[in-house]
Amino acid sequence: MTRALERLREQGGRLGDNLVALGAIEQERLNQFLHRIPAEPADIKSTHIDEVDLMAMLLKLIYRDRLETTRQFIEAIKLPYHIVLELVQMAVNRQLLQTLGSRYSDNPIDLSYAFTEEGRRWTLDAIEQLRYTGPAPVTLDEFNYQVNLQKLTNELITPDRMRQGLCDLTYDDSLLEQAGPALNSGRAVLFYGPPGNGKTSVAMRLSSVYSDVIYVPYAITVEGQIIRVYDPSIHIALNPTDIADEGDGIIRREQYDARWVPCKRPFVVTGGELTLEMLDLRYDEQGHYYEAPLHVKALGGCFIIDDFGRQLVSPTHLLNRWIVPLEGRVDYLKLHTGKSFSIPFEELIIFSTNLEPEDLMDPAFLRRLPYKIEVGPPTPENFRTIFHNEAQKQGMTIADEAIDTIVRKLRDEKQMDAAAYMPRFIVDQVVATCRFMGLPLHFEPRFVDYALDNLRVKRSANAGPTSARIA
Repeated sequence: MTRALERLREQGGRLGDNLVALGAIEQERLNQFLHRIPAEPADIKSTHIDEVDLMAMLLKLIYRDRLETTRQFIEAIKLPYHIVLELVQMAVNRQLLQTLGSRYSDNPIDLSYAFTEEGRRWTLDAIEQLRYTGPAPVTLDEFNYQVNLQKLTNELITPDRMRQGLCDLTYDDSLLEQAGPALNSGRAVLFYGPPGNGKTSVAMRLSSVYSDVIYVPYAITVEGQIIRVYDPSIHIALNPTDIADEGDGIIRREQYDARWVPCKRPFVVTGGELTLEMLDLRYDEQGHYYEAPLHVKALGGCFIIDDFGRQLVSPTHLLNRWIVPLEGRVDYLKLHTGKSFSIPFEELIIFSTNLEPEDLMDPAFLRRLPYKIEVGPPTPENFRTIFHNEAQKQGMTIADEAIDTIVRKLRDEKQMDAAAYMPRFIVDQVVATCRFMGLPLHFEPRFVDYALDNLRVKRSANAGPTSARIA
């Protein structure tokens, strides 16, 4: 990159072309990369949206945000200058907008406009018909095409990538060896095992394994209906200037379709709150537009169902809903008008449960989950490592013999197996007690016993009296 930038300064051209000239990347590979970037529409016809509908979207944005100049119009509707100029001229010809001249510069992009009385009435009527105000949508065909271009399986996950993503966790190598092929396959994964051993932690760390930039539309249009897709609470947007130069960058900014948001691959996590309704389009009765369901917003990324089996909807009903998408890699959604349409089901579904899988799923569905990975209790060595790491975070040390005593008490007095969450729990409890007592941080035996009691109140019959007494 450094050499290519130096060559660009000396000889000009685009960064991508200079990389090719230096042999850093093949032209075919560069073309494939550029091919994945949504290209802006050449004209109104290329948007495949009726020009009157586009004009209505623009006027609603002008009304809602009190926009004045063409520059502001372009930023709001995310369409190129020549299309916005044509829409503005349509509105002027229909006497919906009037030109006020240029207040800021002689550049035509800074021309100011204002509503006429007729324009204000026309816009308010348009708002009543459809309250969606935002960037212009893309078509369903464009959306499906882009989703297929940015599949998870486009990225090759290596052991080094996995280790880097899980670097802050202590785990068995078998976990990495099982999870890596699952990620490369893009097929559904089931993490199972007793609670507190890191199933959710492992699933969440997978977000850092992927590095591709994907493009998410603000909205899509289906049969004249608007469906919002981009969600700032889910999608981590990347500033286009971070992936493109202001001039002739590798991503040719003048050709980039701003109706698409460059994002990191999304990771959506749901738990017990998940219902079947959340997997369908949500129609806004007042706004007359739709909100895309969670798994549609997760396209190109991962959809994690945590605590599977504890949802408000039964596991059977949830699994029946997804048999076809998981098998055929396509999902079907329905508008309130009755119109159904299909979208690619290109995302990694991760089920995480501490219940027995065979109690949750019938054999037919278990067969459709090609990767079933048990995340069990840590080995004694890993448990000690976790304990030492947690203690070190607090500036404390603990001997291996003391850890072995804790494990023995867990087993004999509490009838509990050592779990990965316990070291942090015990350390936090001991630290809290030391601070309350005004003592230096250390593993006082009775403070450790208090922590163990807070893990589980069950004690053996011959355990000594350590509980608090009230006279």
